[in-house]
Amino acid sequence: MPISIGNKPENDFTNPLGMLSDCHRRIEKFLRLLNTVTEQAQGAALNDEQREALQKALDYFQRSAPNHTLDEEESVFPRMLASESAAVTDALAKLEPLHEEHLIAEKLHAEVETLGQAWLDEGRLEPERLHRLSQLLKDLQTIYQRHITVEDTEIFPLAGNLLNARELALIGSEMAARRGIDIQKWQKLL
Repeated sequence: MPISIGNKPENDFTNPLGMLSDCHRRIEKFLRLLNTVTEQAQGAALNDEQREALQKALDYFQRSAPNHTLDEEESVFPRMLASESAAVTDALAKLEPLHEEHLIAEKLHAEVETLGQAWLDEGRLEPERLHRLSQLLKDLQTIYQRHITVEDTEIFPLAGNLLNARELALIGSEMAARRGIDIQKWQKLL
């Protein structure tokens, strides 16, 4: 089965909440990619396509995904909590579990990174480590299914209603800065 690697995001820094949802699609895609490679190769030597897919997925979760968590934890959630809306009270009950899931996913991804890099470096993954990798990916799948659903269907729409244009623009600027992008130069390119 051919392995597909990337889609162009639909949103940009002018729509930070849409960008966060786009990131969820990439998380789902790269997690599927990790599962596909693991199921196809079963710990054996990777072909070129599998090796490239594994490396790209590991790179994504190592380099890009942490920015997504920071976007939520440092830019979106605090602004929501600062709102004086009664709707935030209901959201508060959901934000703490989301924060905990971020911490759990981070630990699981660290172990996936270690096992994935070992597979790339050693050319094979023995059965015990393959089983552990499969379990980690299953656990991540379970966490992300719930987590992404709550954020995409409840938290981000609420944030879109609570936060004004200025706050959303600041979130977009902070997201750009986390990625080393000068937002003012970027805006001139639009």
